[in-house]
Amino acid sequence: MTQTSPLPVAAPGLVAARPAAPGRVRAATALGPAFVAAIAYLDPGNFATNFAGGASTGYRLVWVVVLANLVAMPIQYLAAKLGIVTGRSLPQLCRDRMRPRARWAMWAQAEIVAMATDLAEFVGAAIGLNLLFGMSLPMAAGVTAVLAFAVLAFQRRGHRPFELAIGALLGLICAGFVYLVIAVPPAASGVATGLVPDISGDGTLLFAVGIIGATVMPHAIYLHSGLMSNRVGRTGAADPRRLLAFARVDIALAMGLAGLVNLSMLAIAAKLFHHGAGTPAVTLDGVHADLGRMVGGVAALAFAAALLASGISSSSVGTAAGQIIMDGFLNLRIPLGLRRAITMTPAILLLISGVDPTQALVLSQVALSFGIPFALGALVWLTSRRDLMGEHVNPVGTTIGMTAVVTVLSGLNVVFLGQQVVSWVGG
Repeated sequence: MTQTSPLPVAAPGLVAARPAAPGRVRAATALGPAFVAAIAYLDPGNFATNFAGGASTGYRLVWVVVLANLVAMPIQYLAAKLGIVTGRSLPQLCRDRMRPRARWAMWAQAEIVAMATDLAEFVGAAIGLNLLFGMSLPMAAGVTAVLAFAVLAFQRRGHRPFELAIGALLGLICAGFVYLVIAVPPAASGVATGLVPDISGDGTLLFAVGIIGATVMPHAIYLHSGLMSNRVGRTGAADPRRLLAFARVDIALAMGLAGLVNLSMLAIAAKLFHHGAGTPAVTLDGVHADLGRMVGGVAALAFAAALLASGISSSSVGTAAGQIIMDGFLNLRIPLGLRRAITMTPAILLLISGVDPTQALVLSQVALSFGIPFALGALVWLTSRRDLMGEHVNPVGTTIGMTAVVTVLSGLNVVFLGQQVVSWVGG
């Protein structure tokens, strides 16, 4: 079995920064990776599933949004801890410690997850351009491709410029939803009622699984471990414990912010678009049109601008995650521009074909939920190994809790698949 290297390794596709001078870890240097990972929790798939779920089921799935974001915090911390302590990403460690067949299977499902992610992000950005400027979807696809390549330029300059660029786009998303919550204040009683678990009703399980898949993102686990894999050397930390403390703060702030935005999406949809049992799900262009009609043009503009920022930022984050996946599992690097060109092709074809983009976004998030047990299972397995993690090995309670999460998520996927099979057979 291959021994892991104790030396920090630069995250694939990103330029390694110079190590900081020895001394105390600076917060400005240590904070940031979780906000990049948080973009994965606010991609256009979240827009589609949260607004569609809120319109169709009202406030009933508030508990799903809250629980998914709470679960995401320890998951992202384990990913960060793995990268900090070992100096290697999750895919790299899987390559080192798994048998060839298992490693290839992990890579295959991770690539499918990356493709589903990229589809959602690219399509979402194109829809945002369509809503803002009235572009046809094929033309918006071309402009999105240009913008995606432009954001990739920040990655070539190193970690910090990339993190700042993504942070700025995250700020735009948050600003848009601050305005929308002020313009459309959710019903406090509805939110409180929605905290009680309930998956009864037609389509509720579909949206619950989709929300989980859109929130607990498999590629964010791979990405976060890669971003943190060379953090110790770059911050000048002699002991990872100090950096782990900063990582906890970073994750709490970033995931908390993402959770509030996700909750606001579902609550706005529940208040404006839910009219009782049987209310159909809404499309993103329908949300934009109805916001303009029911609230005003500024609200519609805020929604479209947030969607565009989400698509562009998450597209770049997804490309970086895909590079970490390929490099880690296969020890193969290809230019980021080439990978971006390859992965955007299915989305362009979908937009040209005339398929309903919102439905495609929702189904892509359901596909993502099936990748969660693989990424999370590997993460729990590796962080529970004392020979790898040393004193930072998971406590027994953490391992038991995360194993329960994997089991529940896997069970939800099986139930959903069974429901769909029954529906197809009955149809």
